[in-house]
Amino acid sequence: MAERADDRLLRLLGIVAYLDGAGPVSIADLAGRFGTTPAQIQKDVDALWVSGTPGYWPDDLIDFDAASIDRGVVHLTEARGMTRPLRLGTREAIALVAALRAMKATDAVQADPARSAVVESALRKLTDATGEAASAVDVRLAPGGDRQVVAAISSALTNRHRLRIRYVTSSDVVSEREVDPVRLHTQDEFAYLAAWCYRADAPRTFRVDRILEATETDVPVQAHPGDATGEIDFAALFAGGSSPLATIRFAPRARWFAEEVPVESVRNLPDGDFEVTLRVTNPGWLRSSLIRLAPLVRSVSPGVLADDVAGAANGALALYGVGDAATSADHH
Repeated sequence: MAERADDRLLRLLGIVAYLDGAGPVSIADLAGRFGTTPAQIQKDVDALWVSGTPGYWPDDLIDFDAASIDRGVVHLTEARGMTRPLRLGTREAIALVAALRAMKATDAVQADPARSAVVESALRKLTDATGEAASAVDVRLAPGGDRQVVAAISSALTNRHRLRIRYVTSSDVVSEREVDPVRLHTQDEFAYLAAWCYRADAPRTFRVDRILEATETDVPVQAHPGDATGEIDFAALFAGGSSPLATIRFAPRARWFAEEVPVESVRNLPDGDFEVTLRVTNPGWLRSSLIRLAPLVRSVSPGVLADDVAGAANGALALYGVGDAATSADHH
């Protein structure tokens, strides 16, 4: 599975901070400390070598001793201020206080004493530094699910173990599944578990408050197909924000889509069909999903999305020498 950009960013910053205090370190030792390969450390150093502070002239860039690199040793000679304490303005500090209070209120943090202690420590320091302004911040989150369920999910994520869950849909259909958990995420008022579902043999998302039971097994999570083979980009699915909205009408047999993909709203229609509204945060994934579900898609809006799906389908058919696809996703 491809490395997430935010994971690499944390490692890059950590490498600079560590080398600033440790002095020259062999590439092999650095790889062991940061849990990666010597080849990846070499790539990280190459990336850091062309990074720095605004201006990006030679005197603005992070620098290493080139001769040491040739000997398999990383020697940081100029951090360009990357290890200085971060200075926050009042508005920035208050935003962080709000985010930390929201994080502290989540079941995932409350179920993990170590994680809760870290959040509490950071929150206390920021609150003390911000003073009275922090007292005006009031953050309350809706319940995210059964405490024991969240504890099991949190433990499985930490230990990278498979989960066995009992899940109930909005139609009161209960199923038992084995899943490899990927991450917990909050979207609007709900918490979701992103996971690889062995029953579906595909990525799925589960609303945590609909997980009736969760049991951590001792089976390690497995590697699964990457984006190139159609895996859902979970980070993009949950991005929300200002992403454009799409409205899709499905036949009843596609009900699982509304259950396992975060949507803005679901509207049941008199003829048994249903309509979902969702944010288009990952157009490629949505396009491929609608093509796979084409027989169950009644309509798609806005028109530009329907045209995009039809164009992709026609392009795929053209590779096989077939004429234009008769799309079942009409415009609204």
